[in-house]
Amino acid sequence: MHIRDILQPGKPTVSFEFFPPKTAEAQENLFTTILELETIQPAFVSVTYGAGGSTRELTHDLVLRLKKQTSLNPIPHLTCVGHTKAEIEAILERYAAAGVSNILALRGDPPRDQPDYDHARDTFPQAADLVRFIKKFAGHPDPRGFGIGVAGFPEGHPSTPNRLLEMDYLKAKVDAGADYICTQLFFENRDFYDFRERCDLAGIHIPIVAGIMPVTSLSSMKRMAELAGGARYPARLLKALQRAGDSAEAVRQIGLHYATEQCADLLDNNVAGIHLYTLNQSTATREICQRLGLVRG
Repeated sequence: MHIRDILQPGKPTVSFEFFPPKTAEAQENLFTTILELETIQPAFVSVTYGAGGSTRELTHDLVLRLKKQTSLNPIPHLTCVGHTKAEIEAILERYAAAGVSNILALRGDPPRDQPDYDHARDTFPQAADLVRFIKKFAGHPDPRGFGIGVAGFPEGHPSTPNRLLEMDYLKAKVDAGADYICTQLFFENRDFYDFRERCDLAGIHIPIVAGIMPVTSLSSMKRMAELAGGARYPARLLKALQRAGDSAEAVRQIGLHYATEQCADLLDNNVAGIHLYTLNQSTATREICQRLGLVRG
């Protein structure tokens, strides 16, 4: 289903993100997790794309398996780092042939072994260039072409400290043809509401889906900080976690409660959708959805 048909005014969605594991055993474990979460009937699920395209085939294989073996609507991430036009065209052709309706277009991270990577030398230096290319792709069975999502950063992009310039980059992606924005994770809803207002002031009027990742352990919190460079942890969350001490279950309950309160507040304030970063785990995601009344039975 095209994302324009999914994200409707006044009808907030819930969706999930997964990443493609690299071993056969982990892939089967993930698929079991996905089947457990399928019963919640998320509006869509997204599948990440490794740095420098390192999981290109794994992402493609998981997306096609979701199309063939589940009722889910998969949205593959696609990054332009290190890719030629011919490579991107081939990827789009494969997804179009498989009936994939939407793409999340990202500039992406450079390969981990290339810390001095120069994006300016890429065929697609910015995500807006990739969005524009996808928009012109003529081989999709839907006359509207692919639905296109882009990333937004309520707390600011770590590589763009100039917040005005950051909004210019986002506006360029929207003007190039983006249909919706999915945000990086955040822990302070005020940052999201401020981001939403700044988008409105910049003339950005497409749906904005809020990215939420629950803290389920202290180690997962450290991983979040690495995945989302610059993520801010509010003092009230840190104080609660400090009170939990060495109790892993107390940490988990605090994280679930905090994420649920975040989601409930967002839903009360007309969010277009909530996108839960699952880290390939079903338990926390299902519990949050249950607490929000999104799971029946």
